[in-house]
Amino acid sequence: MARPPAPRGTVAGPARHLSRRRWLGGTLAGTAGVAFHPALAAVAEADVLAPLQVAPPGFTAAALPAIGFPAGSPPADWPAWLVARQRVRDAWLALLGPWSVGAVDNSFVVVREEAAAGHRRRLISYRTEPDESVEAWLLEPDPRPAGTLPGVVVFHPTVAESIDEVAGIAGRPDRATGVELVQRGHVVLAPRNCLWNTTPDHRLDTAGSVRRVAERHPGATGMRKMLHDATRAVDILAAVPGVDAARVGAVGHSLGAKEVLYLAAFDERVQASVFSEGGIGVGFSNWHDPWYLGPQVQAAGFGHDHHELVALVAPRAFLLLAGEAGPGAADGDRSWPHVARALEVARLERPVPRLGLFNHRQGHSLPPVARDLFARWLETFLAAG
Repeated sequence: MARPPAPRGTVAGPARHLSRRRWLGGTLAGTAGVAFHPALAAVAEADVLAPLQVAPPGFTAAALPAIGFPAGSPPADWPAWLVARQRVRDAWLALLGPWSVGAVDNSFVVVREEAAAGHRRRLISYRTEPDESVEAWLLEPDPRPAGTLPGVVVFHPTVAESIDEVAGIAGRPDRATGVELVQRGHVVLAPRNCLWNTTPDHRLDTAGSVRRVAERHPGATGMRKMLHDATRAVDILAAVPGVDAARVGAVGHSLGAKEVLYLAAFDERVQASVFSEGGIGVGFSNWHDPWYLGPQVQAAGFGHDHHELVALVAPRAFLLLAGEAGPGAADGDRSWPHVARALEVARLERPVPRLGLFNHRQGHSLPPVARDLFARWLETFLAAG
């Protein structure tokens, strides 16, 4: 399929738009060191985005219905989309179920503190609800650079180690995304998912978590609880001294990606987000499980899919990382229509929206090329100023 014409307002051609291979090569070269430097963010947004907005052969936006409008009736301008956006947002909140929780403050208790290579890590505990607490690793650069720093919430995948893996304490070293980001100058908060928060030893307990949500929040889905807890993580991170609350990002792989999608869609404090192999389509993964959205997504006439949530993220930055092949791969070329539909509405706000997809084709994993890419993504879209 031929490359579509460059959107109005961009400069097409090799002089400005790097090929995917050249841009990724630059990413790898530019990120060889661990220290963050503002110059890394100086690359033009168009050069970052161009290779991530090319449709795979045979895939178009038409595979999914238009967002918030009858087929063939796209919004005329950004204000028209904002009206439809509110309808889309309200519809999804209704699908997630009712929610009412008492107010809590943003204080936390330090459970223990440790020194690590190039950073300090503290295990903290804070309240997600008035009578419920959760633990998280708080990672900060050491020595601390001058000035305020961007903050990133890192959500862990489904692993026995939960938060210890992304914090580099246990589990697979290639999943220590929190360590990679703190070494690049971000303050990182890695909260424990509620599925690990019902037993004293923090074992995965899906049945216990489903029961707990049903008892405490009748009618709410498990995903509604995860969204609430994710917003609390942003509350805590944004309140950490030295964190620039205007530069908050979110990253997650697999289960963690699911949390990122909903957080980025509904919490506008999140300026840049990375969704890695979460299964963007409601039929791509186990979204029907009761600790996520439940069987409603499999019912005839459900009528919604996650391209609507990607559109809610705009004009903020959202990157989808796909693995295409290999054991457990949840995203791939088939994920493109979700990005393409969101691009349709996002282009009403700017010619080159901050949305993109990269298919590394290495299965349900976070290979080095994907980790380097999401680090550059955050450095670009959380840059000072």
